[in-house]
Formats: sequence, structure tokens, C-alpha cells
Amino acid sequence: MGKSIFKQYGLPVPESYLVEKESDVKSFTRPVVVKSQILLGGRGKSGGIKFAKSEKELTQGVKELLGSKIRGLTVTKVLVEEMLNIGKEYYVSIALNRTDRAPVLIATSAGGVEIESVPEDKIFKRTIDPLLGYSDFIGREATQFMGLSPEIGKQFRGILKGLYEIFVKEDCELVEINPLVETKEGRLMAADSKVIMDSDSMFRHPDIDITDPEKTPLELEAQGRGYSFVELQGDIGVIANGAGLTMATLDGLTLHNGKPRNFLDLGGTDSVDIVVNAFEMVMKADPKAILVNIFGGVTKCDTVANGIVAAKERLSIQKPIVVRLSGVHEDEGRRILSDNGIESYPGMMQAIESVVKKVGGN
Repeated sequence: MGKSIFKQYGLPVPESYLVEKESDVKSFTRPVVVKSQILLGGRGKSGGIKFAKSEKELTQGVKELLGSKIRGLTVTKVLVEEMLNIGKEYYVSIALNRTDRAPVLIATSAGGVEIESVPEDKIFKRTIDPLLGYSDFIGREATQFMGLSPEIGKQFRGILKGLYEIFVKEDCELVEINPLVETKEGRLMAADSKVIMDSDSMFRHPDIDITDPEKTPLELEAQGRGYSFVELQGDIGVIANGAGLTMATLDGLTLHNGKPRNFLDLGGTDSVDIVVNAFEMVMKADPKAILVNIFGGVTKCDTVANGIVAAKERLSIQKPIVVRLSGVHEDEGRRILSDNGIESYPGMMQAIESVVKKVGGN
């Protein structure tokens, strides 16, 4: 996907095609590299890249990778790409520097390895003023620092300009090429790509398919509805506000021998309907009981309480619901729940102990 974006902006990438099943493999015409398409770095070290110099090696490489597990992720697609005649390898990226609130260009002639392992004095770094944007003089500085020849330097500056254009127009947090290969024929090629886009900007990019093959259908549905949701293997549905509190809730359940069925971060909200919709997602996971853990700030406890009552009525929920409410309007929130026969506590561990007992835990 990253290389398809590169291609749109005129950056040089090797010829390639995507394979989802063995019958997609085309006739062998030249040496190729077979790359597993998973959302992980360091695929080569993990066995996710195969080299093929014959039709037999190509077929075998595709067969070995498709369906295999690499660091817990299943390979559902592989990229068959022309093998480059590598002369030198470089690294180049444009990343968001949150401290300076500006993009930073990073480049080094020591490419093909993790940038963290390269000595600082071998790395070119230049902050780019977001109001002025990329200028050719920045590219010339980088070219001189890396000791590139005039012809390679000219290609390199064109790539830098394209990377910055991608960074801005595609709302990126990072655009990286590692390695950027100088072939023995004297061409620069993006042998790899990494593009991280700001998730809050995706509504501006409807053409980008961000479907994660590792997500379950329910996780994909929740993502489409704006919830951070992960299915787990237990029997206690979890709704909490804030990723940190949600993780703490899962840890608390595990500590008391409870088994969470899901992770659902409600986020900061003051909407009854958002609470109801969150319950709808959790109910689709079919838990034995539901634990709600709210620390009210932006999220007001009485609003959540009204949302829980509405969810119980609208969704006809018969399963036990245990709630921890603490924060803004907590007394009113617990009164609302009590009036509707829903158990609530001011402390997280009290609620966790109660819901674990209800599903038959210790």
C-alpha cells in the first residue's frame, strides 16, 4: 500500500504484484523477492521474506509464506517484487517531531538497518518549517552530508521532494524508505516503504483501504462506529473510559481470576446514545456479564448511568451489569442506577470482585 502511494507521487519503486492465493502467481521471468504483507517491521529477520531465482523457488516461497504465522500475525497476502541489483543502501524519512511541532527530515548513508542502531554523527537531521515547507537547499545539504555523486544526488533530491509532498497531502506522521537502494545500474529505488497516516484524518482519504486482516468482523464493525474494541477469549464484557483505565480494568479482572471478553474504550463522552451503542457492541460479543468502569471527568457519571439504563431497556439486557462510577456527578449516577436495579460501586476492585463472582469466578 505504501509503494502504491509512492508510485502515485512519482517515486521510483520496483515492479511488483500482489498474491493472495497460489494461483495468483505469474510466470517467472526474472529473480524476485517474496514479501509477507503484515503490519510489522523486521520481517526479514522473522522469516517473512523469501528470495527466488527460479520458478520453483518462487512457488515454494509463496507456498511457505501464505497462511504462515510471523510473530503472531497470519500472512494472508504476499508481494512478489523484482529483485534489485543492489549497490548501496540508504535510509530516508520524514517524521513528525511533536516537540517542535514540525516535520523533520532524517537521512543516512547507513541504510538497510534499524535507524536506532546508526551513530548520531552518521545521521542528517533537519527540521522543516511547516509554513515554508521543503526547499531544495535542504536537499542539497543532505546530499552533501551523505557524500552522494551528482547524478545520485539529483535523484535523491527528487525523492525528498516527493516524500514531503506525500507527508503533507496524505496527512502523515511518518513516511520512510529503508532501504533506499542505489542499484549497480545507477538508479535509486524505494526497496521498502513505511507510511503512517494520522488516524483522525482518514475521513479525508476514502480511497485508502485500512482494513486490518487481523481484525475480527466485530472489531471491524466497532472500528466503523468509532470505538476502540478488541475481542478477547473470556466471558466478562468490559466498557471503560480511556485506554489506560480500560487496560487497568482488564488487569484487575485477571488479578481476580476473571476473564475479559473484550476491550472497549468509551472515550470521553457526554452522550447517552454513545453509551447505548457501546453496550450494543459488547452484547454482540455475548458475554456472561458486563462490567462498566467509569472515572468521570469529561464523561459525566449521571450521563453514563442514564445510558446504561437506556441500554438495558432498549437492548432487553438480562445479563448481570456491574458498574463502578467515580467522578463528576457520581452520587447522582449511582442513584439513577440504584433506582433501576443496577449494582454500582465507587471503587474499581469492589466492582471487579462482584462481577467475577457473578460469572462463577473466585
